Amino acid sequence: MDETSGGMGRDTGGAEGDLETRLLGLVEESRGQSSEDPFRNPVLAVTLAITKQLDRREIVAADLDGLFASLRAQALAARAARLRDYVGLGPDEGAEAAVATRLVAAIPKAAGDFETFRDLVGRTGFAVVFTAHPTFGMPRAVAGMLAAAASEPDEAARGPILSRAAALSTRPDAKISLDDEFDQACVAANHAREALDAFNGALLDAARERWPDRWTELVPRPFAIASWVGCDTDGRTDIGWWDTLRYRLESKRMQFDRVVRHLPDIPATQVVRQLAEGALAAVNRQLAVAPRLGDQPSLEAVHRFALALIIERERAQTDAGALLGGLAGAITAATDDADRHAIAVLRSGIATHGLSNALPHFRLNASQIHNAVRRVIDVVGEPTDAARRRSHLATIHTLLNDVTPVAVDFGSLAAERASAARLMMTIAQILKHVDGTHPVRFLIAETETGYTLLAALWLARHYGIADKLEITPLFETASALEQGIRVLDDALRNPHWRQYLKRIGRLTVQFGYSDSGRYVGQLAATFWIERLRIRLTELLLQNGLSDIELAIFDTHGESIGRGAHPTSLRDRLAYLAPEDARTRNRKAGIRVRLESSFQGTDGYLLFGTPALAGAAMARIAEHVFALDLAEEDSFADYALSNPEAGADETDDPIYAEADFALEFFTIVREDMEQLVDDPGYAALLGTFGPSLIDRTGSRPVARQTDSGGPAMITHPRQMRAIPNNAILHQLGYLANSLHGLGRAAERAPDLFRDMRRDSVRFSRAFRLVQHAASVGDLDVLRAYIDSLDPAMWLERARRTQRDARRDELVVIASALDRLNLAPGLRRLFGRLTTDWLSLAHVAPDLGKMSVRLTLLHAIRLALIHRIWFLAVHIPGFRPQSGVTRDALIERFLRLDIDGCLALLNEIFPVTPDPTLGLNFGEPAGPRDVGTYEAEHSNLFAPIRTMFTQVREISGMIQHEVGAFG
Repeated sequence: MDETSGGMGRDTGGAEGDLETRLLGLVEESRGQSSEDPFRNPVLAVTLAITKQLDRREIVAADLDGLFASLRAQALAARAARLRDYVGLGPDEGAEAAVATRLVAAIPKAAGDFETFRDLVGRTGFAVVFTAHPTFGMPRAVAGMLAAAASEPDEAARGPILSRAAALSTRPDAKISLDDEFDQACVAANHAREALDAFNGALLDAARERWPDRWTELVPRPFAIASWVGCDTDGRTDIGWWDTLRYRLESKRMQFDRVVRHLPDIPATQVVRQLAEGALAAVNRQLAVAPRLGDQPSLEAVHRFALALIIERERAQTDAGALLGGLAGAITAATDDADRHAIAVLRSGIATHGLSNALPHFRLNASQIHNAVRRVIDVVGEPTDAARRRSHLATIHTLLNDVTPVAVDFGSLAAERASAARLMMTIAQILKHVDGTHPVRFLIAETETGYTLLAALWLARHYGIADKLEITPLFETASALEQGIRVLDDALRNPHWRQYLKRIGRLTVQFGYSDSGRYVGQLAATFWIERLRIRLTELLLQNGLSDIELAIFDTHGESIGRGAHPTSLRDRLAYLAPEDARTRNRKAGIRVRLESSFQGTDGYLLFGTPALAGAAMARIAEHVFALDLAEEDSFADYALSNPEAGADETDDPIYAEADFALEFFTIVREDMEQLVDDPGYAALLGTFGPSLIDRTGSRPVARQTDSGGPAMITHPRQMRAIPNNAILHQLGYLANSLHGLGRAAERAPDLFRDMRRDSVRFSRAFRLVQHAASVGDLDVLRAYIDSLDPAMWLERARRTQRDARRDELVVIASALDRLNLAPGLRRLFGRLTTDWLSLAHVAPDLGKMSVRLTLLHAIRLALIHRIWFLAVHIPGFRPQSGVTRDALIERFLRLDIDGCLALLNEIFPVTPDPTLGLNFGEPAGPRDVGTYEAEHSNLFAPIRTMFTQVREISGMIQHEVGAFG
C-alpha cells in the first residue's frame, strides 16, 4: 500500500459525517475487505488510515478529545448496564427479605424446627473479603458515578450521571496510597454491612411471624465481611506494624460508631450506650497519636502510641463480650418490637465481627515463615527440597514438643526485624489491645510443604496466639495445586497440627487464581482447584476430622484471567463452589464455609451503593442456602425458577467422564506451560506492554535497569500476575483464558460438544472462554506484533513516496532490528493462531471483538506509531548517564515515555544557563547558552500529549473488557 494513498478504497474526509461514525465505518469496511484479502490486516489498515488523516490534519487533537468523550460515555454506559445485570438488581428492592421469607418457610414445621433454623442461620456460611492489590484501575470519582448509574432503575436518569463520568479521565488516580485503598475498602465494607444488617433483619422479621415467642433468641450470623487491606504484607515492606494497628483501630472505631448511631435511644439501652460511647472516645484518643502512613516514626512516637493503646485498653474494650451482654439485656428490657428488632440486628453484627467493622486477614509469604524459624532450628537445605522433606518435618516436630510462649511488648515489636516474627507479634498486640473476640486469619502465600504450616504453628505458639490464629495455606502455583494434598497430609500426620485443628475447630484453605491462571491456564486451574477440593473432603474423613469446619477462601479477583465469572454473580458463585464438591461435603457431614474476594475498584463496584450491595447479598444468600434446602418444596420451587441459584448440576456428565476431563485440562495445562516458557511470550508481555498501563495501587512498582529504563522481561515470572493479565487485555488477546483449549477440544470434538450442551459445570466454565474471545482478536494482536517487526516498517518505506517519512521508517526499522524481537514474536503468533484455529473449528459460535473496541486499538496504534515518528527526530547528543541516542530511541519503542522525556529535559533544557549574568571574579568561560524551545514544542510536548492519549485509551479498553488485570 502506498504511504500517501487513501488505502481504504474511499475518501475518508469529513464530508461523510462525524468522526466517530466515519472511523467505525472504516473498521467495518476494513474487516470486510480482509475477508477477501487474507494477506491484509484490517487493524493495521485502519491504523494507517488514521495515521494519514492525522498527518493531513483531517484529525486534530480537539477531534480526538471529543471522540474520546463519546467512546468513554458508551463504554461506561455498557459497563453500568452489565454491572446492574451482574448482581441481578431488579425493580424489587426487597430481594433480601424475599430470600429470608422463603428460607423460614422452608423449615419443616415439626418438633425442633426453631432450633433447626437457629442452627442454620447462626453459623457463618459465607464471607465477603475485600482485598486490594494494584487493581484500582479507574478514578475513584468515576467508580462512584458508575455505581450510582448502575443503581438507578430509570435508564433515562443514568444518562446525566454517566455524562459527568465520561467528562473525566479513565486513568486511575495519581499516587494511590494504602490509605486510599483502605478508605475505598471501608466504603464497600460499610455498604456490605448495611446489606447484611438488612438480611439479618429480614430473617428476624420472618422468624417473628413464625415463632413470636422465641425470635429474640436468634443471633443470625449467616455471612461475614472481612478485609486484608493494610494487613497484607506478602511481597511488600512498606507497611509498618503501626500502620496495621492504626487500620485495625479505624475498623474498631467504625464498629462502635455503628452501635452508637443505630442503638435505639430508650432506657433499656442506656448502659450499653454508655459503654459504646466511652469505648468510641477511647479509640479516638488512641488514633489521635497513631503514626500516619509513610512516616518512619521516631521511638518517642512509637512509645506514645503504645502507651495510648495500653492506658486506654480497658475503656476501649478488647473483647465484644461486654457489649454483647449489654445488648442481650437491652433486648430483654425493651418493650417495643421495633426497638428489640434494631438491637437484635446490632447484636448479630457484633457477634459476627467482634469489635471490627470487617474481620482481618493477615498475609505473608512461606519463605518469610521459614526465615523466622531458621533462627532457632538447625537444618540444612531449603524446606521445599523434596530430598530433605522428612528431616525438616522431624525437626519441626521436635521443636513443637516443647514450646514456651514469650511475652510480647511494643518495645520488642519495634526492635524485631524478621517479617514473620514481626507480623506474629503485631497480631498478638492486636488481639491483646484492640480486639481479641475472634481468631484472625493468617494466610501463607506459596505454601508448598507441610513444614510451612508446622513452622507457622510453632511461631504462633511461641508468641502465645496459637488458639487465636487460623493458619491458612494458599495453594496457587502449579506445584502447590499438585502437591496441596500432600502438604496437608504431611501436616495432619503431625499430632500437634491435628490437636491445633480440633482446638480451633476449622481447617482453612485458600485457593489463588492469579499464578495458577497465568501459568497453567485459567480453565485448567479451575479444574485442578476443584479436584483438590474434592480430595480435601476425603482427607478430612481419613483423618477422622469430619466434625471440624472446612473454610475455603477463593481469592480470584474480578478479571476472567483471575477466575471471576463474567456473566453473573450467580454464575460466579456456582463456578467457584460447584455443586458436586459441596454435595460431597454435605454427605460427609462436613460443614463448609465459603469465602470469596472482591478486589480493588472492580470488586468494590459490586458493593458501590446500598442498592448494589443489597442485590449482591441476596445472590450470595441464594447460593449459600439453595443447596442446603433444595429438597424442601418451597425452596425447591425457588431453585427451579432460578436455575443458576441451586440444584442444577445433579448428575452432571462431566463427572461421569472423568477421563475426558483429566485429559482435556491436562492438555490445556501442558500447552499453557509451554507458552509461558516461550521467549516470544515474554517479549509480547514485556516489550511495551507494561507501559500501556498506569500504576493502579500502592504496591511498589517493578524494578528498573541500571540505565533507568524498564527492565527487559525474559520470563512472565518477572512480573506480577495482575499486570500480566492487564497487558493481555491491552494487547487484545487473553491467552491465559484461551490458549491450549483448541488442541484439547480437538482430541475429542464430539465429546467436547456434548459437554458444552449437556454439562452445566463445563458449559459454565466455557463461558469464560466465550467472553475472552469477545474481547480478543488475533488481528489486533498481530497488529501489535507487526509493529515490532522491522520488516513491516521497511515494507512501508519501500512503498512510500515521501522522503521524510521513508527516513523515519528506516530509522524505526533499524532500532527494532537491534531489539531483535520479531523472530520470537512471529513464532509465538503461529503457536497462538494454530491453537485458535482448532478452537474455532470445534466452537464456531465464539464471540468477536466489537467494532468499538477494535477502533480503540487502531487509534492507539496510530498514536504509538506517531510517537515513534517524532522520536527519530531527536537531535544527536553526547551519551548521558550511559544512554546513547540509539538506546534512547529503543526506549521510545518500548514506550518508556516518562523516563525518556525526563532524560531529554536534562539533555535539552528549555531554560537558559542559570549562571548567566553572575560575576565569578574571573573572565567568563565559554557557555552553551542556547535553549531548546523548538524541540520541546515540536517534539517533546506532542509526544507527551499523545502518550497521555495512549494511556487514556487503555482506560477505555479496561471498561470494555470489564476489569483491570
